[in-house]
Amino acid sequence: MSALLYNPRPTLRPTRAFDSMLNELLRNAEPATPQPSTSFVPAADILETANGFELHLALPGVAKEAVNIDFQDNQLVVTGSRPAPIAEGENAPKLRRLETRFGEFRRSFRLPETVSVKNITAELTDGILRVQLPLDAEKATKQHIEVR
Repeated sequence: MSALLYNPRPTLRPTRAFDSMLNELLRNAEPATPQPSTSFVPAADILETANGFELHLALPGVAKEAVNIDFQDNQLVVTGSRPAPIAEGENAPKLRRLETRFGEFRRSFRLPETVSVKNITAELTDGILRVQLPLDAEKATKQHIEVR
């Protein structure tokens, strides 16, 4: 048999009291004036295709001129920056809440030796940087060795 409890005074219900206390605590934890971040790490997806690999980096609001891609020591290094919104002047909008990240970013990925470095291509469209990493046909990834 289960017991059913009824509280006729809804203002004293424990869950509501806890919710209001939590809301008040979180409200005080937010900074008075939000500040844009100075760096961030973009989200990355790596896909394997029949021809090699594809690297997708989420870079919304980043111009293609602000992205640099270098290859050194078997690592693909993607760097760049996303400028923060400027809120200056009397008629400029005030920053009330910032959930997106701004500033400098850097990601590095170790590539397998079978990737053809000379054939790597990159394209930035719709806020997604797509880097094609084709495999080198001359470098064997698997080989059966016959025993004599």
